[in-house]
Amino acid sequence: MSTAPTAEAVRKAIRAVKDPELNLNIIDIGLVYEVDVDEAGNVQVQMTLTSPGCPAGAEIIADVKRVVGDMAGVQAVEVELVWEPYWTPEKMDPRVRTFLGF
Repeated sequence: MSTAPTAEAVRKAIRAVKDPELNLNIIDIGLVYEVDVDEAGNVQVQMTLTSPGCPAGAEIIADVKRVVGDMAGVQAVEVELVWEPYWTPEKMDPRVRTFLGF
């Protein structure tokens, strides 16, 4: 039995998930708010989308579940979609914000 990954390792893995419209990973654009991992390997990801009508929302959430679920030591993945706090460009990594011209 492998040990559960750290929340930091899960965040690093989630960097592989991109917003298909921006072609940037969802960590850098600030969509992932919280990552919790318990000792049993159950992972809870709290995230948002750039807008409630985001056409890629289901795809992004499925990608998060797949990427995290493929990690050694992960038993279950739950992705909670939240709208508070509402996403704004200020949540982006400053380098990405500059790159995009915000």
